[in-house]
Amino acid sequence: METLIYFDNAATSWPKPPEVVEAMTYFLTHVGASPGRSGHRLALEAGRIVYQTREALADLFHAPDPLRVVFAHNVTEALNLALTGLLRPGDHVITSSMEHNSMMRPLRELERHGVELSVVHCSGSGLLAPDDVKAAIRPTTRMIALNHASNVIGTIQPTAEIGVIARQHDLLFLLDAAQTAGAYPINMQAENIDLFGFTGHKSLYGPTGTGGLILGERVQVGQLRPLKRGGTGSRSEEEEQPCFLPDMAESGTCNAVGLAGLLASLKWIKARGVAQIRQHEMLLTQQLLDGLQSIAGVVVYGLQETRRRTATVSFNIAGLEPSEVGLRLDDEFGVLCRVGLHCAPAAHKTMNTFPVGTVRFGLGAFNTPEEVARALTAIETLARETA
Repeated sequence: METLIYFDNAATSWPKPPEVVEAMTYFLTHVGASPGRSGHRLALEAGRIVYQTREALADLFHAPDPLRVVFAHNVTEALNLALTGLLRPGDHVITSSMEHNSMMRPLRELERHGVELSVVHCSGSGLLAPDDVKAAIRPTTRMIALNHASNVIGTIQPTAEIGVIARQHDLLFLLDAAQTAGAYPINMQAENIDLFGFTGHKSLYGPTGTGGLILGERVQVGQLRPLKRGGTGSRSEEEEQPCFLPDMAESGTCNAVGLAGLLASLKWIKARGVAQIRQHEMLLTQQLLDGLQSIAGVVVYGLQETRRRTATVSFNIAGLEPSEVGLRLDDEFGVLCRVGLHCAPAAHKTMNTFPVGTVRFGLGAFNTPEEVARALTAIETLARETA
């Protein structure tokens, strides 16, 4: 395991900070109860941990109210809540051609049921032009729904400018921050973000099964339809779903042990600093980009400016299928990455890499320059064989 190079952080970050494992072990060993379901001391302790996690998320992303942090299993569930919960037949929504299927698939399903959809085309490097978004607005437009950064090539969208456009036209702005939350500074209020989807298991360095949706103050809670209904621990005398956040959208016992781990990872991020994590990843990304571009036969996709991208880099080697590259990197060099279409066919069509896809390296806070150098040597070895 010590010789492996883990470059699949865009899917799930690994390793996790030791504090995450410790917090989850402590919860299972010493707490273990369901939050919000009983009045005894362990249930109260579980509830305290869950609320502290809401507070930590609200603080990190400058959200208006911790009680508007709704927990979900992941960002996919969060996006489904936002889209199916707020859009109605006849509404128009704008998205981009670089979206992950967690955004595209619920939008396509809503389109089948009367929601109008405009997919604004991005450049080959994955960048969305704010003027193109503005041009797509109609009288019936209700929402702009975008990813913050591509999960394929890391391109960061100009969300501040798009947030201004959304506010000027009284539109809801939904941001999928799966690839940026924890690795890039985000301010919901300054960037006019009304709906913020996040996942815990990527750059927040928490466990899988954690994530959620943060609702800004402009979102009218009474218009939100929950994905599911059931027990919430509140208003138990009523057979109707509660009408207040977060309970109305959090039926069923939550993943309390996962949230204990997420709270620990949020504390770790705050202590280290998002800016420091970002700087570390930018340096590694620049090293990787420079190295890849110097290898004959390697094609690198996306923007070359590290300030405008995350630490996710896609490339191909001429004469080799991405699947073969990924397999050989693992078997022969111990480099773990992801290949193919990355659940984002629209993005690959935009990049002209569909249907073959790419080899994707996702760097993270625990990666090192030495690992990047070793991976580059491996790629050069493979590329030389096909030259």
